[in-house]
Amino acid sequence: MPDYETLRLIWWLLLGVLLIGFAVMDGFDLGVGATFRFVGRTDDERRALLESIEPVWEGNQVWFILGGGAVPALLFGVAFGNLFLGLPFHYDELQRPVFTGSFFTLLHPFALLAGVVSLAMLIMHGNAYAALKVGEPMSQRAAAVGRAAVVVFVVAFIIGGIWVARLEGARIVAGADPFGPSNPLNKQVLLVPGAWLANYRDHALLWLLPLLGIAGAVANWFWLGAQRAGSAFLASCVSVAATILTAGVALFPFLMPSSTHPAHGLTIWDASSSAYTLGVMLAAVAILLPAVIAYTAWVFHVMRGRITLEEIRRHTGFY
Repeated sequence: MPDYETLRLIWWLLLGVLLIGFAVMDGFDLGVGATFRFVGRTDDERRALLESIEPVWEGNQVWFILGGGAVPALLFGVAFGNLFLGLPFHYDELQRPVFTGSFFTLLHPFALLAGVVSLAMLIMHGNAYAALKVGEPMSQRAAAVGRAAVVVFVVAFIIGGIWVARLEGARIVAGADPFGPSNPLNKQVLLVPGAWLANYRDHALLWLLPLLGIAGAVANWFWLGAQRAGSAFLASCVSVAATILTAGVALFPFLMPSSTHPAHGLTIWDASSSAYTLGVMLAAVAILLPAVIAYTAWVFHVMRGRITLEEIRRHTGFY
């Protein structure tokens, strides 16, 4: 059995895997839904788009459920953006969390920019999938919408990165014990401008993650233009995964920083279950996660092929 520190690191990575799984698998459902009325202009065209995701969307929700056990498209990004800003919460004398903000305090301009990144990313991803799965003329429209989304995503992503470099980030200066029991009140934290890029400054290879996020999006743009939807979809998968990893690595080891009481922010060292629980859960994941992946692969294999308007007009059922 790995030691407590290693278990915490493994579960931080697994949480990232689950978030990536949700964004890649269910993200294209959200992306198709976000541009549904732009890509499909008649009832038959919209039915084709719906039927491209109907057989798989429910299975894709498994990743959302798994991620929730260990935040639609625009609000996911807003939530991630607020992690870089810190959330206004603290713990009282009984270690009960106290939230001192409101819904509107969460709508900071940076958080809204992160929401634009998320929305554009999922529209890019969803329309690459639509270009792959549906026939003409929806496929051509989806490619055009997806390429426009790439431009918005890349511009917003770069602006967001520059903004993050100017934000105050949390830095642990004392008290964090990777082997100790979870207690968010045992550490000392300072807010330092540019601290969210400390991991990138310390490990230069990590810069490959944001570069891969941009490169995947640019490749998506080129391949959609070349009518190679399969390659475009794989490129968008890479871009989505790299974008989420970029944010996760920047925040590490924080999971939920506090803007009002920085020392009360939650990290992987003080917001995890016991070593025994993490070990048992790891064993369960080692068995169940491959089964989920195999099941998902089988479903996509069975449902392979394009959905054309001719097929839609021949069948009146849902599938």
